[in-house]
Amino acid sequence: MRKNLLNVRNVVMSLHLDWATHKAAKYAVEHWHYSQCLPAGKIVKIGVWEDKKFIGVVLFSRGATPNLLKPYGLTQYQGCELTRVALTNHKSTVSKIVSIAIKLLKRQSPKMRLIVSFADPDQNHKGGIYQAGNWIYNGEGSRAKFFKIMGKKTHPRTIGAKGIKQSIQSIREKLDPNASVIICMGKHRYLMPLDKAMRMQIEPLSKPYPKREKQGNEDFQSLPGGATPTLTLQTI
Repeated sequence: MRKNLLNVRNVVMSLHLDWATHKAAKYAVEHWHYSQCLPAGKIVKIGVWEDKKFIGVVLFSRGATPNLLKPYGLTQYQGCELTRVALTNHKSTVSKIVSIAIKLLKRQSPKMRLIVSFADPDQNHKGGIYQAGNWIYNGEGSRAKFFKIMGKKTHPRTIGAKGIKQSIQSIREKLDPNASVIICMGKHRYLMPLDKAMRMQIEPLSKPYPKREKQGNEDFQSLPGGATPTLTLQTI
Protein backbone atom coordinates (compact mmCIF):
# COMPACT_ATOMS: atom_id res chain seq x y z
CA MET A 1 0.00 0.00 0.00
CA ARG A 2 2.80 2.38 0.91
CA LYS A 3 4.57 1.70 -2.38
CA ASN A 4 1.37 2.39 -4.33
CA LEU A 5 0.93 5.75 -2.59
CA LEU A 6 4.45 6.77 -3.59
CA ASN A 7 3.73 5.82 -7.19
CA VAL A 8 0.58 7.95 -7.20
CA ARG A 9 2.46 10.95 -5.82
CA ASN A 10 5.07 10.62 -8.54
CA VAL A 11 2.48 10.80 -11.32
CA VAL A 12 2.49 14.59 -11.61
CA MET A 13 1.61 16.42 -14.82
CA SER A 14 4.24 19.02 -15.72
CA LEU A 15 3.17 22.32 -17.28
CA HIS A 16 5.77 24.34 -19.18
CA LEU A 17 5.47 27.78 -20.79
CA ASP A 18 8.12 29.66 -22.72
CA TRP A 19 8.64 31.73 -25.85
CA ALA A 20 7.45 30.00 -29.02
CA THR A 21 8.67 30.25 -32.59
CA HIS A 22 6.60 31.78 -35.36
CA LYS A 23 6.30 28.33 -36.92
CA ALA A 24 4.90 26.82 -33.72
CA ALA A 25 2.42 29.68 -33.23
CA LYS A 26 1.24 29.44 -36.83
CA TYR A 27 0.73 25.69 -36.54
CA ALA A 28 -1.23 25.97 -33.29
CA VAL A 29 -3.53 28.71 -34.55
CA GLU A 30 -4.19 27.02 -37.88
CA HIS A 31 -5.04 23.70 -36.24
CA TRP A 32 -6.46 24.59 -32.81
CA HIS A 33 -8.16 28.00 -33.08
CA TYR A 34 -11.43 28.79 -34.82
CA SER A 35 -9.91 31.82 -36.62
CA GLN A 36 -7.22 29.63 -38.25
CA CYS A 37 -4.98 32.67 -38.71
CA LEU A 38 -2.37 34.64 -36.80
CA PRO A 39 -3.23 38.20 -35.71
CA ALA A 40 -1.65 40.98 -37.75
CA GLY A 41 1.37 42.98 -36.60
CA LYS A 42 3.90 42.27 -33.89
CA ILE A 43 3.01 39.28 -31.72
CA VAL A 44 4.27 38.04 -28.35
CA LYS A 45 4.21 34.26 -28.77
CA ILE A 46 4.17 32.03 -25.68
CA GLY A 47 4.18 28.27 -26.14
CA VAL A 48 2.55 25.74 -23.83
CA TRP A 49 3.73 22.19 -23.10
CA GLU A 50 2.30 19.45 -20.90
CA ASP A 51 4.49 16.46 -20.05
CA LYS A 52 7.01 17.70 -22.67
CA LYS A 53 4.37 17.70 -25.40
CA PHE A 54 3.58 20.89 -27.27
CA ILE A 55 -0.14 21.66 -26.84
CA GLY A 56 -0.51 25.21 -28.14
CA VAL A 57 0.14 28.92 -27.70
CA VAL A 58 -1.06 32.06 -25.99
CA LEU A 59 -0.61 35.16 -28.17
CA PHE A 60 -0.58 38.84 -27.24
CA SER A 61 -0.58 41.70 -29.76
CA ARG A 62 -1.63 45.33 -30.17
CA GLY A 63 -5.07 44.27 -31.31
CA ALA A 64 -7.21 45.21 -34.27
CA THR A 65 -7.49 48.92 -33.51
CA PRO A 66 -4.95 51.57 -32.41
CA ASN A 67 -7.64 52.98 -30.10
CA LEU A 68 -7.93 49.79 -28.05
CA LEU A 69 -6.45 51.36 -24.89
CA LYS A 70 -7.64 54.94 -25.38
CA PRO A 71 -10.77 54.56 -23.19
CA TYR A 72 -8.47 53.72 -20.26
CA GLY A 73 -6.11 56.67 -20.72
CA LEU A 74 -3.26 54.54 -22.07
CA THR A 75 -1.15 54.60 -25.20
CA GLN A 76 -0.80 51.52 -27.40
CA TYR A 77 2.60 50.90 -25.78
CA GLN A 78 1.16 50.58 -22.27
CA GLY A 79 -1.05 47.59 -22.90
CA CYS A 80 -2.01 44.91 -25.35
CA GLU A 81 -4.72 42.48 -26.37
CA LEU A 82 -4.80 38.78 -25.62
CA THR A 83 -5.61 37.80 -29.19
CA ARG A 84 -5.33 34.01 -29.34
CA VAL A 85 -5.48 31.04 -26.98
CA ALA A 86 -4.95 28.08 -29.31
CA LEU A 87 -4.75 24.74 -27.50
CA THR A 88 -5.22 21.09 -28.36
CA ASN A 89 -6.39 18.58 -25.72
CA HIS A 90 -5.04 19.61 -22.33
CA LYS A 91 -5.26 18.74 -18.63
CA SER A 92 -4.51 22.17 -17.14
CA THR A 93 -7.25 24.78 -16.99
CA VAL A 94 -7.01 27.53 -19.60
CA SER A 95 -7.20 30.17 -16.87
CA LYS A 96 -4.06 28.73 -15.26
CA ILE A 97 -2.23 28.65 -18.59
CA VAL A 98 -3.21 32.25 -19.33
CA SER A 99 -2.18 33.35 -15.82
CA ILE A 100 1.33 31.95 -16.29
CA ALA A 101 1.55 33.49 -19.78
CA ILE A 102 0.72 36.90 -18.28
CA LYS A 103 3.56 36.47 -15.78
CA LEU A 104 5.96 35.85 -18.65
CA LEU A 105 4.61 38.90 -20.50
CA LYS A 106 5.04 41.12 -17.42
CA ARG A 107 8.58 39.86 -16.98
CA GLN A 108 9.39 40.80 -20.57
CA SER A 109 7.49 44.12 -20.51
CA PRO A 110 7.39 45.46 -16.93
CA LYS A 111 5.86 48.78 -18.01
CA MET A 112 2.78 47.07 -19.42
CA ARG A 113 -0.31 48.16 -17.44
CA LEU A 114 -3.38 46.54 -18.99
CA ILE A 115 -4.46 43.56 -21.07
CA VAL A 116 -7.73 43.57 -22.98
CA SER A 117 -9.40 40.47 -24.34
CA PHE A 118 -12.66 39.56 -26.00
CA ALA A 119 -15.03 36.59 -25.89
CA ASP A 120 -16.99 35.98 -29.08
CA PRO A 121 -20.68 35.11 -28.47
CA ASP A 122 -20.92 33.99 -32.11
CA GLN A 123 -18.61 31.13 -31.05
CA ASN A 124 -20.74 30.48 -27.93
CA HIS A 125 -18.03 32.04 -25.74
CA LYS A 126 -18.96 34.21 -22.77
CA GLY A 127 -15.53 34.51 -21.20
CA GLY A 128 -15.38 31.56 -18.84
CA ILE A 129 -11.57 31.57 -18.78
CA TYR A 130 -11.53 35.27 -17.87
CA GLN A 131 -14.14 34.87 -15.19
CA ALA A 132 -12.12 32.01 -13.69
CA GLY A 133 -9.04 34.26 -13.79
CA ASN A 134 -10.77 37.19 -12.02
CA TRP A 135 -10.65 39.54 -15.01
CA ILE A 136 -12.85 42.65 -14.94
CA TYR A 137 -15.85 42.47 -17.25
CA ASN A 138 -16.36 45.71 -19.16
CA GLY A 139 -19.53 44.92 -21.10
CA GLU A 140 -20.48 43.98 -24.63
CA GLY A 141 -19.42 45.89 -27.72
CA SER A 142 -21.63 46.96 -30.60
CA ARG A 143 -22.44 44.73 -33.55
CA ALA A 144 -19.76 44.57 -36.25
CA LYS A 145 -19.71 43.90 -39.99
CA PHE A 146 -17.52 41.15 -41.43
CA PHE A 147 -17.29 39.47 -44.83
CA LYS A 148 -17.57 35.79 -45.64
CA ILE A 149 -14.94 35.11 -48.29
CA MET A 150 -14.30 31.61 -49.64
CA GLY A 151 -16.34 30.30 -46.75
CA LYS A 152 -14.21 32.11 -44.14
CA LYS A 153 -15.20 35.00 -41.86
CA THR A 154 -12.87 37.92 -42.67
CA HIS A 155 -12.36 41.26 -40.93
CA PRO A 156 -12.76 44.39 -43.15
CA ARG A 157 -9.25 45.55 -42.14
CA THR A 158 -7.82 42.37 -43.65
CA ILE A 159 -9.43 43.37 -46.93
CA GLY A 160 -8.11 46.92 -46.69
CA ALA A 161 -4.58 45.62 -46.01
CA LYS A 162 -4.69 43.91 -49.40
CA GLY A 163 -5.45 47.22 -51.11
CA ILE A 164 -9.05 46.24 -51.86
CA LYS A 165 -11.98 48.51 -51.16
CA GLN A 166 -14.01 47.35 -48.16
CA SER A 167 -17.24 46.90 -50.09
CA ILE A 168 -19.06 43.73 -51.02
CA GLN A 169 -18.98 44.75 -54.71
CA SER A 170 -15.17 45.07 -54.79
CA ILE A 171 -14.71 41.85 -52.83
CA ARG A 172 -16.95 39.92 -55.21
CA GLU A 173 -15.10 41.33 -58.21
CA LYS A 174 -11.56 40.70 -56.94
CA LEU A 175 -11.71 37.87 -54.39
CA ASP A 176 -14.87 35.79 -54.32
CA PRO A 177 -17.98 36.18 -56.50
CA ASN A 178 -20.00 34.42 -53.79
CA ALA A 179 -18.80 36.62 -50.91
CA SER A 180 -21.40 37.90 -48.47
CA VAL A 181 -21.77 40.32 -45.56
CA ILE A 182 -22.02 38.97 -42.00
CA ILE A 183 -23.34 41.04 -39.09
CA CYS A 184 -21.82 39.67 -35.88
CA MET A 185 -22.89 40.16 -32.28
CA GLY A 186 -20.84 42.48 -30.11
CA LYS A 187 -18.01 40.75 -28.26
CA HIS A 188 -17.72 40.55 -24.48
CA ARG A 189 -14.81 42.73 -23.29
CA TYR A 190 -12.58 41.70 -20.37
CA LEU A 191 -9.77 43.67 -18.70
CA MET A 192 -6.74 42.48 -16.73
CA PRO A 193 -4.97 45.31 -14.86
CA LEU A 194 -1.27 44.69 -14.31
CA ASP A 195 -0.72 47.05 -11.36
CA LYS A 196 -2.72 48.22 -8.35
CA ALA A 197 -3.25 51.75 -9.65
CA MET A 198 -4.72 50.48 -12.91
CA ARG A 199 -7.02 48.08 -11.06
CA MET A 200 -8.33 50.93 -8.91
CA GLN A 201 -8.86 53.04 -12.02
CA ILE A 202 -10.90 50.49 -13.99
CA GLU A 203 -12.79 48.74 -11.19
CA PRO A 204 -15.63 51.33 -11.42
CA LEU A 205 -16.10 50.14 -15.03
CA SER A 206 -16.82 46.60 -13.86
CA LYS A 207 -20.13 44.98 -14.77
CA PRO A 208 -21.66 41.64 -13.72
CA TYR A 209 -20.27 38.65 -15.57
CA PRO A 210 -22.50 37.29 -18.35
CA LYS A 211 -24.00 33.97 -17.31
CA ARG A 212 -22.59 30.78 -18.83
CA GLU A 213 -24.38 27.59 -19.77
CA LYS A 214 -24.08 25.01 -16.99
CA GLN A 215 -23.15 22.19 -19.37
CA GLY A 216 -20.25 24.10 -20.86
CA ASN A 217 -16.86 24.77 -19.26
CA GLU A 218 -14.74 27.10 -21.37
CA ASP A 219 -11.86 26.73 -18.91
CA PHE A 220 -11.22 23.22 -20.26
CA GLN A 221 -12.26 23.67 -23.89
CA SER A 222 -9.84 22.49 -26.55
CA LEU A 223 -9.85 21.45 -30.17
CA PRO A 224 -8.79 18.02 -31.47
CA GLY A 225 -5.32 17.59 -32.88
CA GLY A 226 -1.80 16.74 -31.84
CA ALA A 227 1.74 17.56 -32.93
CA THR A 228 5.15 18.47 -31.57
CA PRO A 229 6.61 21.19 -33.84
CA THR A 230 8.84 22.55 -31.05
CA LEU A 231 10.61 21.28 -27.93
CA THR A 232 9.95 22.19 -24.32
CA LEU A 233 12.17 24.92 -22.91
CA GLN A 234 11.59 25.74 -19.25
CA THR A 235 9.22 25.37 -16.36
CA ILE A 236 7.43 28.35 -14.85
